[in-house]
Amino acid sequence: MTLNISYSLLNTLYVFAEATWLHLDNDTVRVEVERETKLRVPLHHLCSIVVHGDALISPALLARAMERGIGVVYLSRGGKFLARVEGAMSGNVHLRLAQFAAHTDPTRARQIAIQMVAGKIRNSRNLLLRSARDSSVTDECAALANAAQHLSASLRTLPSRADLDAVRGVEGDAARVYFAQFEHLIKPELRARFAFDVRTRRPPRNAVNALLSYLYAVLTHDCRSALESVGLDPQLGFLHAPRPGRPALALDLMEEFRAILADRIALTLINRGQLSARDFRESTGGAVEMIGDARKLVLGYLQERKRETVRHPILNAEVPFGLLPQIQARLLARHLRGELEFYPPFLLR
Repeated sequence: MTLNISYSLLNTLYVFAEATWLHLDNDTVRVEVERETKLRVPLHHLCSIVVHGDALISPALLARAMERGIGVVYLSRGGKFLARVEGAMSGNVHLRLAQFAAHTDPTRARQIAIQMVAGKIRNSRNLLLRSARDSSVTDECAALANAAQHLSASLRTLPSRADLDAVRGVEGDAARVYFAQFEHLIKPELRARFAFDVRTRRPPRNAVNALLSYLYAVLTHDCRSALESVGLDPQLGFLHAPRPGRPALALDLMEEFRAILADRIALTLINRGQLSARDFRESTGGAVEMIGDARKLVLGYLQERKRETVRHPILNAEVPFGLLPQIQARLLARHLRGELEFYPPFLLR
């Protein structure tokens, strides 16, 4: 099966520095820090702008970005999603009608959710197995292998689940088993500094959770942009229930990328010693966030990872990691239009 896709890997402008102003200058973004121009980026090179902290955007630039379909995302200094500004809704109304019809059909919604959960579990299982092969500690190797077997069993039960709540239950159990072994993926000599016992989100309670939450937020943004680029509504998902302001379909799509992008990047940066305890701080209430240049380091490595290529099993071609959300969004659109019998999640071999 072949699929013709001709996307260019457009860039995202990330803004970190305090006292930063973004202006419109002849269809170019001019970035000023303390009244000094630091960067100029043509608007046609951008697909989105992500602002961390207190950077400001001029009304003229914001208006032009909306005209060009460039989304503007605001994150807190710690990487928490705050808001997204976007222009007029575009896309094929017939595709959105097909999406709404699938959402309201319990059988189709369950089928799509099963495929997405299966992709997440298989990619998580493969990460555990790879780590088990690399581990030199016998007990930990056995624990990782046992967890991988549990995920395999979860995969086998998915088709028999009668409704969405049951599918979500399998996904939740698999995530619990996976994260119970996550500390074993960190080098033993680094576990004192990067302790991890359970996944916590609101708020993240340690450095590892803060790093994962930050990467997940960035991936959610990428998935949302990909869905919008093909004309799908990112708010109306299948696995995640719709809530006001929640990009449920973007969260659905992100599931298959958690282990292969976010988790692997987090583990690489920790195990290589590129992040330290000094890159995180605990605020009032116990929330932990990244500080200083840590976010730049993480995003820089993520951008490098996005430029690496991987063979896509459906396209049977080498594609950049950064294009995977767009490719999967297109495959989902083709399924919703009836051109594909099932939605095929991306599986890293």
